[in-house]
Amino acid sequence: MSAISRRDALAALAGAVSLPALGNRAANSSPTVLPSYRPTVRLAGRLKQSVCRWCYGKMPLEDLCREAKGMGLGSVEILGEEDWPTVKRLGLTCAMPNGPSTIPVGFNRPDQHDRLVAESERLLPIIAGYGFPNMIVFSGNRGGMADAEGIEHCVTGIRRIVPAAERHGVTVCMELLNSKVDHPDYQCDHTAWGAEVVKRVNSPRFKLLYDIYHMQIMEGDVIRTIRDNFAFLAHFHTGGVPGRHEIDETQELNYRRVMQAIADLGFTGYVAQEFVPTRDPMTSLRQGVAICDV
Repeated sequence: MSAISRRDALAALAGAVSLPALGNRAANSSPTVLPSYRPTVRLAGRLKQSVCRWCYGKMPLEDLCREAKGMGLGSVEILGEEDWPTVKRLGLTCAMPNGPSTIPVGFNRPDQHDRLVAESERLLPIIAGYGFPNMIVFSGNRGGMADAEGIEHCVTGIRRIVPAAERHGVTVCMELLNSKVDHPDYQCDHTAWGAEVVKRVNSPRFKLLYDIYHMQIMEGDVIRTIRDNFAFLAHFHTGGVPGRHEIDETQELNYRRVMQAIADLGFTGYVAQEFVPTRDPMTSLRQGVAICDV
C-alpha cells in the first residue's frame, strides 16, 4: 500500500462521516459524564497513550472512544471542536485538538497572521475549558520562502498567541512533518528548524509535536535527536516506516526501544498512535499500544 497522509484521510472522512452529526448525537444523548481521563484499564508502563481519530475514519467516534478506553488509552485526538463534547462525555481527553491552521497554510505566512491569531484566541479558552492540554499548529508550506525567513515569520505569529496560551494553560504545538513523501514543500520538516522557532518564541507554552514517522523519513537518528531536543518537545506520534502502517516488525523502527528512551527522559505528555492499520484495526491498535507500553 502506498503512504497515506492525514490530509488525504481527513478529506475522505469528511465525505464519509458527518462530523457535526456525531457532535449532535453526543449532545442529544445522556448528559451523564464519566470521570474524565480515566481509562477502563490502566497501562502497565510509564507513558500515557492516545490515538489519532483520522486513522480509523470508518469507525464512529463513540465506538473508537470506547475501544480506546478499553485498551487503557486516555485520549482520542486530532479532533475538531464539534467532537470535543463526545470525548469528554465518554471520559477521555483530546490530547491534541485541531488548531487554527492547516498543513499548507500556516504561521510562516504574515498575511495569515491576523486570521490565525484571532482563531487561536477564540479556540484556546474553549480548549482550556475542556481541560485539554495542547493545540496543534503548522508552519505551512514554503512556497519558495527561505528557511530563515520562514522561521522569522513563524516566531512573529506564534509570539502573538502565546500570551493567550500562557493565560489559559494550553501548550501550542507545531508539528514536524516530512516533505519527502507525504507533505511536499512543508517547511517545519526538520527538528533543528522547529527547535529554532521554539527557542526564539521562548515560552513554556510553545513546543513541538515530534512525529516519529515523519522524522525517521527526514532525518533518522531518532533517539539521539529526541534526547538532544527533549526540552523543545511536548507530544509524540507513531507510525511504521515506510507506509505509515503498523509499528511492529513489518517496518524499520524499533518502537519499543524508542518508547523506552522517551520514558527514560521523564516524559509526562502523551504518545499518540498514528498509523493506518492494514489488518483488523483494533487488533493492530492493541498491538501498537502494547509495543509502546514500557
